[in-house]
Amino acid sequence: MEQLSARAKRLLGLDRAGPLRSNLRRLKGKYRVAMARLRRRRTKATVIGITGSSAKTTTAELLAHILEGSGSVHKLTVSNTFNRLIEKLWRLQRNSAYAVMELGVMAKGDMARMASVLKPDIAIMTLIADEHHSAFGGRAAVAAEKQALVESLAPDGLAILNVDDDLIAAMALKTVAPSVTFGRSERARYRACDIHAAYPQRLSMTIHWPGGALALRTRLIAEHFWLAVAAAAAAALELGVDARIIAERVSTFEPMPTRCGVWQVREGPTFFVDTAKTPFHSLGLAFDMLGHADASYKRVVLGQIADYAGKPAKAYGSAYRAARAVCDQIVFVGEHSHRSGAAQEDRDSGRFLEMRSVRQVAEHVRATQRPDEVILVKGSRNLHLERIALAADHDVRCWEPVCGYPRSCLECGKYLIPFEQHREIRAAEKDELRAVRKRASLWRRFTPFPRRPST
Repeated sequence: MEQLSARAKRLLGLDRAGPLRSNLRRLKGKYRVAMARLRRRRTKATVIGITGSSAKTTTAELLAHILEGSGSVHKLTVSNTFNRLIEKLWRLQRNSAYAVMELGVMAKGDMARMASVLKPDIAIMTLIADEHHSAFGGRAAVAAEKQALVESLAPDGLAILNVDDDLIAAMALKTVAPSVTFGRSERARYRACDIHAAYPQRLSMTIHWPGGALALRTRLIAEHFWLAVAAAAAAALELGVDARIIAERVSTFEPMPTRCGVWQVREGPTFFVDTAKTPFHSLGLAFDMLGHADASYKRVVLGQIADYAGKPAKAYGSAYRAARAVCDQIVFVGEHSHRSGAAQEDRDSGRFLEMRSVRQVAEHVRATQRPDEVILVKGSRNLHLERIALAADHDVRCWEPVCGYPRSCLECGKYLIPFEQHREIRAAEKDELRAVRKRASLWRRFTPFPRRPST
């Protein structure tokens, strides 16, 4: 190491204080970002960045599904962090037709950093809400962070903005690119109207735009999904996709399993599973979805609430009252279940139940389930409340209160195995993956390049 010149150490990042491993890790990170930028420059794909406080994942998934009917699509959804963006751009093919990227933020400066690498051709803004309150402190600060994506557009780019949101509508003045709008307002270029959903009837709507009227029938179960559908349809129309193809692709799009997914138990209840996240501002939408459902008996199972400004008792009390107005029984689960402020009359009659463990709730639901009922399971992903629905017709054996796995139990796939065995299984999976990569590396190393045919 001492034999390296000062210039070599500076280029390698080894002139900084700190252990060699951290310096090499920093160098590797810089290399990955540089390669992601190179892939972005070389691709022929139309790059679409999507952000907002809510509805961005469904918008991205639906738009990718629509565009797959016209060409190859490279997408990033759910895991919408900077590192995952770099990883996805690293794999972006030169001849991909579209790249649909969902972008999320956790702290100030995140969006500007992501936008500087992504350099989108199209930016879609869904809505602004008071999420990540501890990091931003309010809607205005969230909007200021998110608008960095719109600001990164080139003059030949395009901003697609939700005109119903005042903070997003104002972003049209923050970019040198032209903009188009969608929403329910008369001002919207792509105006959503005739919106209806009441389970088992799925969401239907019509989008009016200068080219005509586009009637859409979906498999989504709630009216609030109109926003994602309108945003995706507006983007597809701007990209020149035929309206008939859009209608056909929208009708075949399946809801994401843990984002208001419908889980039907044979000879049992129907579950509305909404366990991806639970920001306080979105609770009313979930309760409204349940209220419109056609069922003789309704239940709400509510876990942890996120992103409420103020005292927790106020948020959970408000949630209890809103849920009580649309259902026959309410079950609060988790460490905050005691904060409901439920009336003693509801506790005595069994209309309200307070339980600390997910397993306890699952056993209660399984013992009392009815074939004519709908159960809304709503909570942040850390509790994995989807296990309540899975336990209705599966022998779920993983009941760890907080396992630390960042995605749903469906993606983990080990809910039929006791949690104590998961570490051993994951280690075996990693060993097998390393072996596969090693075999692939050896094959590339010792397989000669094919010779060009002689001319």
